[in-house]
Amino acid sequence: MSEIHIRRARAGDVEHIVTLIADDRLGSGRESLDDFEPYRRAFAEIDADPRQLLAVAEDAGGIVGTLQLTFIPGLSRRGATRALVEAVRVRADRRGAGLGGELMRWAIDEARRRGCALVQLTSDGTRTEAHRFYERLGFIASHKGFKLTL
Repeated sequence: MSEIHIRRARAGDVEHIVTLIADDRLGSGRESLDDFEPYRRAFAEIDADPRQLLAVAEDAGGIVGTLQLTFIPGLSRRGATRALVEAVRVRADRRGAGLGGELMRWAIDEARRRGCALVQLTSDGTRTEAHRFYERLGFIASHKGFKLTL
């Protein structure tokens, strides 16, 4: 496996990121690879927000992983900031080789660097393999999440 470099995403990465997000059972039903313009608009908003960090993992073969970090200031936990991890994806041919763990450790280090008190995430209830992955990294399934589609 070649060396991985994790960096802030750039506008030219959008199609690669969306392709990663769409390349699984859940994403394939939610995403569309026919029109990238809505994703480009969303990227511009994410990139302009200092509390957002969309990251990609790349190697000589291109973009092989992605995740998004959102930094949320709050009053609870004595005014702590927390990092929310979203949209963790690894390219299909790279799954199971440690890249997901490398991406998550990078995200945790970035959260520490920014002074966060905790890192949190949600994972679809059907993603049992992902749940085991996060538990191996030390995450605890401490809450039950709820969503309302608008």
